Amino acid sequence: MRITVCLSDNNRPEPWVEGLRRELPQAEIQIWTPGAALADHAVVWAPPQQFLDEQQQLRGLFNIGAGVDALLNLRLPPHTRIVRLDDAGMSVQMVEYVCHALIRHFREFDVYEADAREGVWSYRRPRARRDFPVGVMGLGVLGERVGHAIAQFEFPVQGWSRSPRQIDGIRCFDGDQGLDGFLAASRVLVCLLPLTAQTRGILNRETLSRLHGGRPGGYLINVARGAHLMEQDLIPLLDAGQLAGAALDVFASEPLAPEHPFWRHPKITVTPHASARTQREESVAQIAAKIRALEAGADFDTLPGVVDVQRGY
Repeated sequence: MRITVCLSDNNRPEPWVEGLRRELPQAEIQIWTPGAALADHAVVWAPPQQFLDEQQQLRGLFNIGAGVDALLNLRLPPHTRIVRLDDAGMSVQMVEYVCHALIRHFREFDVYEADAREGVWSYRRPRARRDFPVGVMGLGVLGERVGHAIAQFEFPVQGWSRSPRQIDGIRCFDGDQGLDGFLAASRVLVCLLPLTAQTRGILNRETLSRLHGGRPGGYLINVARGAHLMEQDLIPLLDAGQLAGAALDVFASEPLAPEHPFWRHPKITVTPHASARTQREESVAQIAAKIRALEAGADFDTLPGVVDVQRGY
């Protein structure tokens, strides 16, 4: 069995190769270079089209993250299956990030921080959680866990997905017919959707204006993909008071340019795509376990994380 590792320039492949060799000592594991021998499986992040054009015999393409939109933009060998990570330590990080952003806004800790910088001892009237229902867009592994965590803080929680879901403790909406009701019932919006043709630009002036039944005071937390947000629509909504603020971890172009207005807007909190970083040891162990299962005769459709290319996730 031969495995090749092809990672984008900002990811060092050597630690991944070392980890895979420990987990799969019977396999031949190499870093991909142009013209390399054909492999059975590949561990990748944002590989070039040349890699896929050359590696025409790949059975499994194991992505070292949850989002596979970069792979779906490439021409894949017809028989190659994409397998994404299904947690590997990312969901608890996402829970931490979203709950922190939500509570920081709800408890107005950002206001206290600004007052503290000025030496002001201030008082804010407590707010009721029932007045801050939270909507989670995307009810996959990450979205479901985030929704349950938010519910532990006694916020009303609803979720929206492209296809129907039933989740205890979360009021579920689905499809185009359920989007209006979901937005109207949500004051804080958390985006955890996969990026597909249907979800690109879904956070725009129209949808964000429908938060909270169209009343002012909505809040956006985007931890999915920057292309979900129509960036030019956000600041006018903030300046008009329709939105109270936004916590953004992902952007259409990364790293975010120093001159980008999001850095300086007082109602926007920017973080550098840090909400859920890949945990290498957990990821290597998960990928290796899936490859062992395949080599033992398991079918791809029995593995968690196998991507439906038509749906995009």
